[in-house]
Amino acid sequence: MPALHTPPAQAGWRAPDFRLKATDGRIYSLKEAKGPKGLVVMFICNHCPFVQAVADKIARDAAELAAYGIGSIAIMSNDVANYPEDSFDRMIAFAGQHGFSFPYVIDETQEVAKAYGAVCTPDFFGFDAGLILHYRGRLDASGMQRTEGGKRELFEAMKQVAESGRAPAVQAPSIGCSIKWRDE
Repeated sequence: MPALHTPPAQAGWRAPDFRLKATDGRIYSLKEAKGPKGLVVMFICNHCPFVQAVADKIARDAAELAAYGIGSIAIMSNDVANYPEDSFDRMIAFAGQHGFSFPYVIDETQEVAKAYGAVCTPDFFGFDAGLILHYRGRLDASGMQRTEGGKRELFEAMKQVAESGRAPAVQAPSIGCSIKWRDE
């Protein structure tokens, strides 16, 4: 399993819109997921060991960022025909197991992942209130380790976006498993 790193953020990039089905049965658009101060869009899946290691921290940080006016949404874009552990039913179980308080949606066509330029799971995009990209990086430095402590990079960056409209200039890329693309 080769690990991939994300490219750096490109300041000024606007979030592409979408309408995707969530594990709670609703359909969510970008604007419905957005908080008054911004939005974290994350590409995750159920089976990736990098995601499994940080899923509880993702839930914690999303809940705490909501208090700062930052919404969160998780998108699963993997090919479920070849990776059935990422099926919609298993997404429902995964969201429940980790206490997700935000929408966990499925990108069946993989068009949303392509529009965002997502490359791995997890892959985090942080947008301001105008849905302009300010952060593209990792949750923290834990990788596949289930560790506590350490700098909460995504949380601190998005808290700064909520408070000042700007993210830190230095951002470490995400690392994770490749998105599992369908054969075209």
